[in-house]
Amino acid sequence: MLSLIINLNKKVIYIKAIRKLYDSVKYDTIRDYINSAIKKYPNNKAFIIKNKDNKNVTYKNITYSEFGEDIRALGSGLINHGLENKRIAIIGKNRYEWAISFVSILCGVGITVPLDKGLPSQEIKLSLERAKVDAVIFEDEYSDIFEEIKNEKTTIKEFICMNSNCNNKFITLYDLISEGKKLLQDGDTRYDNHIINPREVASIIFTSGTTSMSKAVMLSNINIASNIYNINCAEKIYDTDVNMAFLPLHHTFGSTALLLFLSDGVTNVFCDGLRHIQSNLKEYKVSVFVCVPLLLEAMYKKINSEVEKQGKTKILKIANKISHFLLKFKIDIRRKIFKQILDNLGGNLRFVISGASAIDKNVAKGFYDFGILTVQGYGLTETSPVLSAENEKCIKFGSVGLPLPEVDIKIDNPNEEGIGEIIAKGPNIMLGYYEMPEETNKVLKDGWFYTGDLGYIDNDGFIFITGRKKNVIVLKNGKNVYPEEIELLINNLPYVAESMVFGAPKEDDFIISAKIVYNKDFILDKYGDISKNEIRDIIWKDIKKINSTLSNYKHIKNLIVTDEPMIKTTTQKVKRFEEMKKIK
Repeated sequence: MLSLIINLNKKVIYIKAIRKLYDSVKYDTIRDYINSAIKKYPNNKAFIIKNKDNKNVTYKNITYSEFGEDIRALGSGLINHGLENKRIAIIGKNRYEWAISFVSILCGVGITVPLDKGLPSQEIKLSLERAKVDAVIFEDEYSDIFEEIKNEKTTIKEFICMNSNCNNKFITLYDLISEGKKLLQDGDTRYDNHIINPREVASIIFTSGTTSMSKAVMLSNINIASNIYNINCAEKIYDTDVNMAFLPLHHTFGSTALLLFLSDGVTNVFCDGLRHIQSNLKEYKVSVFVCVPLLLEAMYKKINSEVEKQGKTKILKIANKISHFLLKFKIDIRRKIFKQILDNLGGNLRFVISGASAIDKNVAKGFYDFGILTVQGYGLTETSPVLSAENEKCIKFGSVGLPLPEVDIKIDNPNEEGIGEIIAKGPNIMLGYYEMPEETNKVLKDGWFYTGDLGYIDNDGFIFITGRKKNVIVLKNGKNVYPEEIELLINNLPYVAESMVFGAPKEDDFIISAKIVYNKDFILDKYGDISKNEIRDIIWKDIKKINSTLSNYKHIKNLIVTDEPMIKTTTQKVKRFEEMKKIK
């Protein structure tokens, strides 16, 4: 027992010694980070906005100086409409108007309440009520919903449309910006002088729960600001980088990533949609990209499929071997020998951060082998969101890296394999769930946040996630099966779009089962127009191969095969609870 304690102590020292790689200025508020960037990079492009008019496409560059003017003007307009220290919801797709609304409110108005743009109207209403929202900023496609709410008995004071051409029933964001600019010219200082308490609620964010009703997470300025500081200590971001804001901004991973890049003077662009990712990477010469594993895995499968079609699989393997050999002597030729692949990804992509769920380690390694630094991070909405991450000096494929500099992580109640619940402590841990004290007390104990995720820490201090505590299948013989572990193996099959492993009840035990969604286009291209029974036979054959690599108690014995996508959150995590209802 004594040696175990000594080893654990050594592990903690080891983590703390290597995890802070870069110097970073530390602030307690988002306003200080944004104002610092505006002062330091006034002429850098903060955003590139694409405008489509019929067949004509134009681009508008917005400098950090202009971005700062828009933030102050909008904030002044909002305060002039009685919204200082009020709760303001934002809903819509990723766009410049969403970004300035979010940043402006955080930096000197009140509390932001980002809402999922995919919510049905009834859930939008419920979320507004639960968060006790005073105003809402929305995209014009939600005009009918908010017109209906406006006509009902509501406590919402202001309905603000993001679009300049919104119908006359609503004030527009640009009306407020124009109003604010005039106020500033006349000497109005209310926005600039707004006092921010860094430890009070700054944002109320609804979790995209995969198993139950969403909770409203309360984050402070210091929660979010500490995450910006800690990530900047671990990852190298350049003011010459171009970031594609792909993840939905209502999600903490998307919004904190945007604030991180804004703090570093990075240029930010918006994706035209899933089908346009590759063309957008080329169009904007994107160099950094934060995304979810499902997307990276699909991109990697597409690359391998093209290589196979061209009969270059053997050449690719040889090139990899040569590259690995030269890297031992610190000679890096990856971006030269894999130039054709990199050009298909825009040619400038240098850094990819994956989060929200586990990525197949072969995919992460595959991108890294092409010369793209690919790291995995780990966190939750409740942790603002990042707890740990890999970085250019510390990569171990399959892990979620090391804790961020100011974050402490422990494994609670580990089993004989060292697997237990991951618990964390740090300045990025939420204030609690809004008006849910019982739920808060379940996860916040003695300053530690209980994540609900299971994992272990290896001898080098790297964290490995084995699954969600709620998802573990406990068999009659006492063995634990972690669905996510098997899903990674299934998702590695080239025709698999997504999968879900679960325990199907049988008498007083469970049968390990899998639901597999296959890619119709891949099957058609590879095998031709075959029947569903033939597709099922192909999949079963591969599942048997996977079973042969697993312990007997983990063997998949029941299979559901479909081409219909599963129900997912906006960060592309399968909603297991909803899927299980469908299966039953």
